[in-house]
Amino acid sequence: MTPGPTLETDRLILRPPVLETDFEPWCAFMADEEAARFIGKVQSPAVVWRTICGVAGSWALQGFSMFSVIEKATGAWVGRLGPWRPYGWPGTEVGWGIIPARQGLGYATEGSAAAIDWAFDSLGWTDVIHTIEAENEPSKAVARRLGSTQLRHAVLPPPLETAVEVWGQTREQWRARRRA
Repeated sequence: MTPGPTLETDRLILRPPVLETDFEPWCAFMADEEAARFIGKVQSPAVVWRTICGVAGSWALQGFSMFSVIEKATGAWVGRLGPWRPYGWPGTEVGWGIIPARQGLGYATEGSAAAIDWAFDSLGWTDVIHTIEAENEPSKAVARRLGSTQLRHAVLPPPLETAVEVWGQTREQWRARRRA
């Protein structure tokens, strides 16, 4: 039984993680220095296992969390994205992380747009943020494509304690842009 919804876009399936199928590709993703550069750090399989369990726990306890991103054409796990708000977080975030081999294809924008729609429509969020390190130009480009602007600076809570730019927009801004 899946603890949350499955969302579909033209090219992607977004669903809560499944340990049996998502663990190995998630480990490969988090073992890659390029992939992990802006989303924490390189992680061992033991840490990835805890991360997936934390994501599953968030689905169970909060009713939302990161989705696994599955490429429809291949059935491959290509990343994780979605609503996220750990304790002490600077707001209601939709974040993304796509494997390097699939970056530049628009998957982060496509999947995040579906996740933002879901967060506003199903979770009742009134705004959405994206926490992005200052040097992460590709993620800033995704945020811009989503219609977000830089709002402020923040420091993520422990254990991360990373300085970030907070990008985002309100539900009204999002809906006006989607209608246009």
